[in-house]
Amino acid sequence: MLKGIILVLFGACSFGILSTFVKLAYADGYSLSDVTGTQAFLGAILLWLGYLIQTKIGKKVYPKSKTHWFKLLAAGTFTGLVSMFYYQCVKLVPASLAIILLMQFVWISVLLELFIYKKKPNKMQILAIVVILFGTVLASGYLKTSANQINLEGIIFGMLAALCYAIFLMLNGKLGNDYPPLKKSALMITGACVLIFIALPPTFLINGALTGSLLKWGIILAVFGTFIPPLCFAAGIPKVGLTLSSILSSVELPVAVMMSSLILHEEVNLMRWLGVVIILSALILPNLEMIKKPNIFKKKPLL
Repeated sequence: MLKGIILVLFGACSFGILSTFVKLAYADGYSLSDVTGTQAFLGAILLWLGYLIQTKIGKKVYPKSKTHWFKLLAAGTFTGLVSMFYYQCVKLVPASLAIILLMQFVWISVLLELFIYKKKPNKMQILAIVVILFGTVLASGYLKTSANQINLEGIIFGMLAALCYAIFLMLNGKLGNDYPPLKKSALMITGACVLIFIALPPTFLINGALTGSLLKWGIILAVFGTFIPPLCFAAGIPKVGLTLSSILSSVELPVAVMMSSLILHEEVNLMRWLGVVIILSALILPNLEMIKKPNIFKKKPLL
């Protein structure tokens, strides 16, 4: 179980550092197309290489998949949308605020379940949503920011990223569970790569950008954004269960805020940290009751 906890934490921390490196890539003169394109392109290559190596040396035999591979490619396009919207958000607002906007996927997921599956939220979920929204106001620094300092465009892109992330998580949980984890991830990232290349033509492949520092940023983002997390979650979640994994994954938020403060020197005052703590509490508390139950590994988290 300890190994599973470490794997899930490492996967979540990997996601948490992405916004900082995206900011550094922008500071290096690269565009949204360069950043998102190289991450998806190199990430797909790494995942397919990993899957090919696994099939050569692995002993586990998977049954024939019932899910058509095209469905996974299509579901992966939402990963591409998350990257494009989130990294555009990172370009327009502080990285510490961008991650807070992305974390709004939690209550958006509850609303999606309500509208699509007619699954009404319970009292604890409603309370958690209210707490998350309150914590977001504090963590964003809105109370100490004048109206003309608020980048509305950045906030919109952040919320769009949260919406697409919620949709992706919903599809990811329902599609392709009969696939080997590496193959499933590779197909999804390939779908994301195709969408990104259509929306943002990959000029970096022909203009020589990959011979510069873009290759470095692309490898970092691909490894920590598209390769390590799927492997860690695929190996760790079965060992610790969905409920505890959802709690452990929330470490992504403080890691991102801490990185933006230490590396990017963004101002994160006490009130903003209080907002982060409140958001984390809203993510963790609803799941604590389920940890006490004996069937933790079978039940889904409340949030």
